[in-house]
Amino acid sequence: MEMKINATTILGIVHNGRAALGGDGQVTLGNTVMKHNAVKIRTISKGKVLCGFAGASADSFTLMERFEDKLQQYRGDVYRAAVELAKDWRQDKYLRRLEAMLAVIAEGKALLISGNGDVIEPDDQIVAIGSGGMYALAAAKMLKKYSKLPAKDIVKKALITASQICIFTNDKINVVELKK
Repeated sequence: MEMKINATTILGIVHNGRAALGGDGQVTLGNTVMKHNAVKIRTISKGKVLCGFAGASADSFTLMERFEDKLQQYRGDVYRAAVELAKDWRQDKYLRRLEAMLAVIAEGKALLISGNGDVIEPDDQIVAIGSGGMYALAAAKMLKKYSKLPAKDIVKKALITASQICIFTNDKINVVELKK
């Protein structure tokens, strides 16, 4: 039986001029929780971009490093860096095998980058990936629409909601907000 590493919920939002990205801390192997406090988000590009990952850790770090290289190459242009990473990811024989997704938050931008060559900028500027991503996304959409909470609080509360529904998500939440 193949043991698959699961358990990530990443959520990011741009709201009222602020941007935040958060993730839960759970990592599982098969039916076992292996870690409770994993940090699955990083600040890159000299603090101007937040990046979260879902999938195999080594694959995620490889892609995040490549994304940061693209950001440097294209002088911080998040859209261009994302598209160029997605193109490489689809075309390169080594990268094509990587199993991960990236959620990217920058000032005024929320992007999802996948190995299928997708670069998606959601209309509502909320991105969610991982096993509990859709639960967190639903909660964030309602909080954004019906509350006056700031971006950071929406991310935290939506991730806590996901942790109450998804067995692969815990309530050890880490949220980072971009500094203005």
